[in-house]
Amino acid sequence: MAPERLEPWLRRFDERHGVTRTAVTRAGVVLETADGTLADCRPPFPPLPEEGLGEHPGLRTEPLVGHVLAERTVGVLLVRLGGHAAGVFAGDRAIVTKVGSRNVHGRHRAGGSSQQRFARRRIGQARVALGAAADDAVGVLLPYRDRLDALVLGGDRRAVEPVMADPRLAPLAALVGERFLSLPEPRQAVLLAAPAAFRAVRIRVVEADPAG
Repeated sequence: MAPERLEPWLRRFDERHGVTRTAVTRAGVVLETADGTLADCRPPFPPLPEEGLGEHPGLRTEPLVGHVLAERTVGVLLVRLGGHAAGVFAGDRAIVTKVGSRNVHGRHRAGGSSQQRFARRRIGQARVALGAAADDAVGVLLPYRDRLDALVLGGDRRAVEPVMADPRLAPLAALVGERFLSLPEPRQAVLLAAPAAFRAVRIRVVEADPAG
């Protein structure tokens, strides 16, 4: 759910179910209701601030709403084999972006020496592609490292991990959060749509058991 829609949703949830308790932890907020329905709200960029932690009677929208609406400067790195995208966002607005691609052939089904040559060529192409992704990540993200509140990774984990292992990106490692964006081929449109995913609040509603 988009941060801007969160507070109206919480109010409607309260109207429908009657929130009796708001439990605020560092990881998120759980709403308990009079009819037994639960709502588990997990914000982006945890933890929640110390102020407001604990259990509160009725509905308490803060500090969750304030946390998710805070504007952050966020770096994004999306990598799949053969394609990558890096950007820096202020809220959902792109400050700088760069998208690149390198040709990496698919797997070869034939056997023998032909397959071995193909595999070596593919490994070499993948190395070049991931090296290009690291170069662009360094060029886009490192100039903003002192301004970044977080770094969000996405694409294919098997491709992202060797890129982030580049020593030049070590200063950004502490900014990486747990949320990983499983997005399609990293193109400009995909990168520009990334804030909708990394800013979203994840809500799981557990309906009350009718059997009681």
